[in-house]
Formats: sequence, C-alpha cells, structure tokens
Amino acid sequence: MSTRIAVFSDIHGNCVALDAVLADIAAANVDQMVCLGDAIQGGPQPVETVERLRGLGCPIVMGNADDWLNSGADSGAETTTEKQRVVREWQLSLLSEADRAFIATFQPTVELPLDDGRTLLCFHGSPASYDDVILPDMPNDDFKAMLGTYSGRALCGGHTHMQQVRRLGPLFFFNPGSVGVAVDQYQPEDNFYLDPWAEYAILTSDGPTISLEFRRIPFDVDALAKAYHANGRPYADSNIAMYRRPEA
Repeated sequence: MSTRIAVFSDIHGNCVALDAVLADIAAANVDQMVCLGDAIQGGPQPVETVERLRGLGCPIVMGNADDWLNSGADSGAETTTEKQRVVREWQLSLLSEADRAFIATFQPTVELPLDDGRTLLCFHGSPASYDDVILPDMPNDDFKAMLGTYSGRALCGGHTHMQQVRRLGPLFFFNPGSVGVAVDQYQPEDNFYLDPWAEYAILTSDGPTISLEFRRIPFDVDALAKAYHANGRPYADSNIAMYRRPEA
C-alpha cells in the first residue's frame, strides 16, 4: 500500500493561494500533509492562514520568517526593512495570543515514515538551520557538505520559493516551491514579478518505488487583492501590483 504526502511551504499569509492548494490536495488522494514553514509572515491574511493550518492538524516546520514574526528575534541572516517591520506590527495587531501560541508550536524539523523502512526529513532551510539557503545551482560539494549526513533519508526544504529536486545518495532532496509567493529568483531586479500560482509537491512511496510530482495551481489574484484592501494590509497596492505581470 502506497503512502502519499502533500508537501507545501512558504504560504506567507496568502490564504487565497493556500485554499487553492488545499482544494487540489483534497482531490489528490493523499495520506498526509506537512508544511515546511514561513506560513504566516508578510501576507494580508495572517489570521485566516492560522485558522486553516490549525484545522488541518498537520505537522508544521518553523521557518525563519514566522520565528521573526512571533518573537522579533533577528538571526542576522537577512536584513529586515522598515516596510517589513510595519507589516509585522500590523499582523501582530490581528493575531491573538492563541494564534501566536500556535505559531510557537512549529518544530525545527519533522520526520515522517515512508514505505520500505525509509523516512522523509522535513525542514525549512536545512536540518541545521532555517536560515540555510539551498539553490538549484549550489555547487555540489557545498550541497553535500550541508545535507550529506542525512543522505539515508528523503529530504525536503523550503525557504527559497523555488521548486527543485536534486539527487543525494540513493534518494533525493526536493523543494516544493512556495504556496503564496512563487517567484523566479533569477529575473531582473528592475522588472521583478511574482507568479499568479501556488506551488506544492506530492511525494509517493510505494514499497521500494518512490516518486515525486510538482504541482502549480493558479489562484484568483483579484480575490487576493480584495483581501489586501479589506484587511488593511500596509503597502497593499505595491504588493498586489507584483502579481500583475504585463501581458507580453
């Protein structure tokens, strides 16, 4: 009997996109879900996103952005901007103590059983730190130095908002992409747009066979724009404009 796990990450408070993913997952006949972190911070729907995740009851990894949102502790790995600090204060004004207590339950890593005695190790940046960055063009020696100790497992992490898969020993590492802020990190900075779709992955383990499917689900950008304005998220117009790429 196979095991199917839906893996999603980096919602960043975009519950419109999360709902699109959850509707797709509902039709995909999965056995388990896991979230790889950065679930709440940044977007226009922090409360709604907490409500969805609490209702799912699935394991959730702590991401760097949600730890910063909840605690205010700056790891120093990324420079926070004045706009991010303003949005943080706005999000905290909406989140209840119970919501923040829920965020505090997110775990550094989560390990899930697969078939044939294997496991799936889930994290945000790397197993050692939610700040670690694993990009598709990372030199192989650096990649193995970061993850080689864990090569007996299937591995998955988020953080970079980029779908990728990379072999590690007999199994592999993969990133399911971003639910709420999918992006091409290599596009020009002076012409930078976000993608109008939500990304996730489904890992299937069936005895000795293991397979991986990346999925991209379009979501309603107009509904997201309404959420930005209805909820009063600061800098709403400039953020929603990033999802509206001009037609070529």
